[in-house]
Formats: sequence, C-alpha cells, structure tokens
Amino acid sequence: MKQVYRSTTGYVFGWIWVVFVAVNVVDLTLRYSGKPSMVALAVLGALTAVIYLVALRPATVFTEPGLVGRTPLRSTFVPWTAIEDVTVSHSINVTHSGDQLLRLWTPMTSARERAKAQRRGAAPARRGRYQTEPVVTKGEQAAAEAMAGKTHADWVGEQITDRAEQAKIRKEETGTPRTVWAYDSLAALAVALILIVTAVLVP
Repeated sequence: MKQVYRSTTGYVFGWIWVVFVAVNVVDLTLRYSGKPSMVALAVLGALTAVIYLVALRPATVFTEPGLVGRTPLRSTFVPWTAIEDVTVSHSINVTHSGDQLLRLWTPMTSARERAKAQRRGAAPARRGRYQTEPVVTKGEQAAAEAMAGKTHADWVGEQITDRAEQAKIRKEETGTPRTVWAYDSLAALAVALILIVTAVLVP
C-alpha cells in the first residue's frame, strides 16, 4: 500500500494558488488585451511553475518495493533493503548503498516545531496543592509518551527505519536504487518558458 507524506502547509497553499491562477487565466482570456495580458500570463505561469516545484511536487512516498523521495526536479527510488541509516535534523537523511545520501524534502522540521515538540514531551508543571488536570486513559498516556519530544519528521524517519528492518528480516529483493528526472517538473518549466518568450515576442 502506498503512503505519501507531504508538507501540509505547502500543499494547501499550492492548491490555493492553482485555483487563484485558474480564475485569473479565465479573466485574462475573456478580457484579452494583447501584450499586457500575455505579460500577466507569463508572470502567472512562471510563479505557478515555481510553486509546483517547491510546494506540490516534493513528497516522501512509501511503496511496497521501497522508498521514493520526490524533489523539485528528480525522483529517487531506494529499495528498503538498501537503506542503512536514517537520521533526522532539519530534514530526513537516508543513507543507502554504502555512502549514498538521500535528503528528503518533506516532511521537514523547523526550529519552532522542534522546540514545541520538546515542550510537549516535558512533564507538566505542578501548580498548587490540588491537581485539577483531567485524568487521561492508559491509551492516551501511551500515545503521548510515544510522541513525546518527536516531530512529524521524527515519526516518518522511524517508519522508514522500521520498514527497512522488516524488509531485511524478510530478505526481500526489490531492485537497485535509481534516480530519474521529473518530467512533470520539466514540462511545467517548459510551459512557463514558452509563455515568457511569447510575452516578449507579442507586439
């Protein structure tokens, strides 16, 4: 089963931008005025290409054969059995196939999110003689302890490690690592370039 992890904020903003651009393209088409309209379309096209590359395309994808890291211009596939180490700092870094490093674009951890996670993992301060905090169930307490001090990136990093260890135990044969160009990103850049050139050439 495929699982996809993205930056929720970037993904939502990206689609809001796409809707905004679609409305403006319709308006510019209906009220076409020559070069000014083409310049506006070129600007919208260039910005949309950039937003697609940095907000909509990047993703960390779990597939049955292995891990897929999607960056703005490339996609890298790493079989689960080839993963050797996973570390999490600002980003998730996956070491594989000896000394190869795959830096995942999403999810990432900001300093603010890290500090918030650390505060969440700390024991609550005791105030006053009588405790008025609600009593949590054992399940809620276990969940809180499991996520204490962890960010979303930490959790995804642990999932990658677990999947890699399970694949090694089962001695799976899932192919070799490979990196390919993102043709969708190249197409988006090509469309933006065509719009820019057209805007320059239109009298």
